[in-house]
Amino acid sequence: MRRLLWLGIGLAVGALVVRKAARTAQAYTPAGIASTAAESIGGLAESLRSFVEDVRDGMAEREQEIHEAFADGVLYEDQFADARRPAVLDDDERYPEEGIR
Repeated sequence: MRRLLWLGIGLAVGALVVRKAARTAQAYTPAGIASTAAESIGGLAESLRSFVEDVRDGMAEREQEIHEAFADGVLYEDQFADARRPAVLDDDERYPEEGIR
């Protein structure tokens, strides 16, 4: 009875080893390499498509926020509200001392 048990265990382990070896050997054939490469390229293309869609969605959302802000006048007013100096200086402001001109 013990010999029969060990024979069964040996057959099961042998079958698993043969199946694993066959899968590994098939992965290194030209067809196996092509299918693996196609899967990885397909996954890369899908992730790239997803990234591009996310970027486009973000751009559209930000563009909408900017349009709304300009329509409300928020950006234009807030941007220049705290300006300390005018953009163009008069001659008096450039040369405060009279003798420098």
